[in-house]
This record gives sequence, C-alpha cells and structure tokens, in this order.
Amino acid sequence: MTSYCGYVRAHPEDETNRVYHDTQYGFPLSEDHLLFERLMLEINQAGLSWITILKKADNFRSAYDNFDIDKIASYGKHDVTRLLSDAGIVRNRLKINAAIENR
Repeated sequence: MTSYCGYVRAHPEDETNRVYHDTQYGFPLSEDHLLFERLMLEINQAGLSWITILKKADNFRSAYDNFDIDKIASYGKHDVTRLLSDAGIVRNRLKINAAIENR
C-alpha cells in the first residue's frame, strides 16, 4: 500500500495529486533540466496551491521549451511577452524573469 500525505488521503478523487505522489514526489532527480523544472514549478507555486501548478505543468513544459536551461537563458523580450500572454501558465512578470535570469 502506498503511503500518501494527508491531502491525498483526504481527497482520493484527486487523480492529479495521486499520480504526482506515485511518480514524482520524493523521487530523486539528477538531470539538470528536471531539477530546473522542479525549481521553476516551485517558484511559480508561491502564493498558489500546488494542485494549480500540477494542473499547469504540461503547459509550463511547453511554454518553457521543456525546461531546456540554455534555451531559457537566451530568452529575450519577445519570449517574456509570449509567456506573459500564455494563459496556460502563471503570468507573473517577476516569476517569468526569475526563470530566465536565475538559471
């Protein structure tokens, strides 16, 4: 039997969180782009619920070139504008700039 946190046990209908716990939560990461992805998702979660970020994770991967660090490091004004207009992700200029500048 899988051990879940209190939230997942209290919300068994929440498939998104269950899958996250079964396949990602607590699993070690060693590839740079996966570590960067986790960092970026955590940054974007600030002030929001984690389930909101989990539901947008695929959109983040698409919007941020699958978290390719070198590509993101080369983002310019056009990319910032593109990200700010993408309703599938968190559209916060400070968080977007953090993804680009704090690689």
